[in-house]
Amino acid sequence: MKTMAEHNPLQQLKLEDVIGDRFGRYSKYVIQDRAIPDVRDGLKPVQRRILYAMYKEGNTFDKNYRKSAKTVGNVIGNYHPHGEISIYDAMVRLGQDWKMREELILIHGNKGSVDGDPAAAMRYTEAKLAEISGELLRDLNKNTVPFIDNFDDTEKEPSVLPAKFPNILVNGATGISAGYATDIPPHNLSEVIDATLKIIDKPSVTVDELMNFVKGPDFPTGGIIQGKNELKKAYTNGKGRIVVRSVVNKEETRGNKVLIVITEIPFEVNKANLVKKMDEIRADRKVDGIIEVRDETDREGLRIVVEARKDANIDAIINYFYKKTDLQVSYNFNMVAISDRAPKRMGLKDILEAYIKHQETVITNRSKYELDHAKKRMHIIEGLIKALSILDEVIKTIRESANKRNAKENLMERFNFTEAQAEAIVMLQLYRLTNTDVVELETEQSELEFQINQLQEILADDKKLKNVIKSELRAIKKKYASERLTQVEDEIENIEISKEELIAKEDTIVSLTKEGYVKRTSLRSYNASNPDELGRREGDYVLFSGPSNTLEQLMIFTNYGNYMIIPVHDLQDIRWKDMGQHLSSRFNLKHGEAPIYATTLESFNQDQTVVLTTKAGQVKQTALKEFEATRISRPIVNMKLKKDDEVIAVSITDQTDASLLFITSKGLSLKYPLAEVSQTGLKSQGVRAMNVKAGDHLILGQVIPEAGNLITVSNRGAVKRTKLDVFDIGARAQVGTMLYKDIKSKPHIIVAASVIDEGVDQEITLLSDTSIETIRANEVRLSGKYSNGSFVVDEDTFGKIETAHFSDL
Repeated sequence: MKTMAEHNPLQQLKLEDVIGDRFGRYSKYVIQDRAIPDVRDGLKPVQRRILYAMYKEGNTFDKNYRKSAKTVGNVIGNYHPHGEISIYDAMVRLGQDWKMREELILIHGNKGSVDGDPAAAMRYTEAKLAEISGELLRDLNKNTVPFIDNFDDTEKEPSVLPAKFPNILVNGATGISAGYATDIPPHNLSEVIDATLKIIDKPSVTVDELMNFVKGPDFPTGGIIQGKNELKKAYTNGKGRIVVRSVVNKEETRGNKVLIVITEIPFEVNKANLVKKMDEIRADRKVDGIIEVRDETDREGLRIVVEARKDANIDAIINYFYKKTDLQVSYNFNMVAISDRAPKRMGLKDILEAYIKHQETVITNRSKYELDHAKKRMHIIEGLIKALSILDEVIKTIRESANKRNAKENLMERFNFTEAQAEAIVMLQLYRLTNTDVVELETEQSELEFQINQLQEILADDKKLKNVIKSELRAIKKKYASERLTQVEDEIENIEISKEELIAKEDTIVSLTKEGYVKRTSLRSYNASNPDELGRREGDYVLFSGPSNTLEQLMIFTNYGNYMIIPVHDLQDIRWKDMGQHLSSRFNLKHGEAPIYATTLESFNQDQTVVLTTKAGQVKQTALKEFEATRISRPIVNMKLKKDDEVIAVSITDQTDASLLFITSKGLSLKYPLAEVSQTGLKSQGVRAMNVKAGDHLILGQVIPEAGNLITVSNRGAVKRTKLDVFDIGARAQVGTMLYKDIKSKPHIIVAASVIDEGVDQEITLLSDTSIETIRANEVRLSGKYSNGSFVVDEDTFGKIETAHFSDL
């Protein structure tokens, strides 16, 4: 008696084992029977089933079109039990002349467009096999390929098609499966057949020799291919990368305009998206001189027109489109196909050798089938000829027989006919017994003898077999050959675009306020306004303002150790009296992050360095060229800061023998050569600039000129102007010496400081909680190193000074 445990249907299995097993089965199915084409006929199962279903139903090129829905239903019901949309999409693709080098299906109705428009529903369209599809299916009824049961064992379907031309290269393939992907470009039928013939004649042929025939892919959309070395790599091992670019011409037109005309675009590029992207470039004024972008495509062919000013740099516009849009794309070869029931990456010669091997099998099977039928027919002919030679006895025997069966038996017994011969004799009609019919039978006998001899030679001689393959390939080439559509160029052109080519040089005024409002202003607007009328919020002030041009870049440093780059031509053109665009609309600024320094640059390739100083007493020096960046859509880190530290000053200099001056809030000063600060890369923390005591911090730290003045403002309303040459040279990281008298009861705390060149004046704006006062720097009398300067406001009435702003005059 069995226990309960023996009857228990549950199994204890590890989850990873179950998942691994199930996914392995799924992957095998997806790779072999869905996404990757067979190297022999170049078709995926769904494509093969669509073609076979149409062939079997007689929906061929020489018949009328039939509703697509009928074909789709037939495919689903008999061969491919999947979604109707996926089958219809696969069917439509086989008939789209911008995706297939040789269309395999002819479609009446809307079959989509190169703009990415979908085809009409299958109830509206009609389809039939193209004539060339007949070459893929030819001799299918002659046991040329193995047939397998369909999904419900009610029908038979071919596991591969005879494929009388190398369809995998002619029409290419693309697909993604589990762990494998394939990208095989389409090729020219004539070139592929010539290469196949060469391999048959010379099996040791090299890839270089084959490339004398196969120049490269031949896309249905034309275009230009660049990169012969990459083509060789792809044809050798199945993997490589080429560049495909559009065919672009320039046309002169009336008026002050030039037309850039695009007549061919890269394979599988969506034309509508391409035109949209090009028009966005025009709208954003990323290239100067474009007036309009329009699509003039009609039934005559593809035509995209870019209208440009005659004085524009036309070549630069074209190159910009090549670089920034799909007017030029990269095509990556990944020639993976199913060979011997397994996915394999194959080169050009590997694919054609596999195809030739397939054709040898097909021709052998067909020859065996035809030989068997010819021998059977010969046997019948021999019996009929013998019967006609003894016709009277045969007729007499038949008349004396009781019935057809008895007649056959009598003929076999009296004249040694076989059953097949006897069957043919008794079925012979009386009118076929004339002398003419005897001659016809003898003619057919001699033809059959010749056919049998030919077929036996093909089966016995490999050379004869290959000659048959060659002759059939030549016949297909003669019938279906077409001119190459895609041009091939040896070298990949390196596109380099300079700003000068893209952007019209225009003089402008660039401004940035402390609160982060930035803009550029035309000289016309600036000259029509008072410089003091710069649009800004109350309490905001100008951090940077100066002449520039649209070919320069604005470089902005923030207190959080970041910097930003904005091409001047990208700045919004705003009137001088209006407020600019805030930096936060362009960059993701952190809370409390604000600009502290800005400048405009023509190029980063200058022999200059950037010096940054932090509140806690760090300093670093970095070469300007290190700051050049290609990605300018976000702030870039230029100095790592410790907690609660921030950058207070930035200097840019080309003087290696310059000096640095540091001032703390408690009035300590330190001066030493810039050479004591070694250059480091971006993101470094720098070195100790000055030994800043607890409770103190740096107010100023920058490169100073040989001659000039230091302006300091204390919280008690004292402004001091000191000659720079009174400061003694010290060494890095020292404590420094006092700049103000040490008054313990009411010490001076420095709230702001500035360095100005000799002969230059500044406007100083003093601000307290309740008051504001403006003075001129050169009006402040010069003071010695240890004096407290001049009291320009009364601390008791004005209030404690919180900060001060310095503006060049």
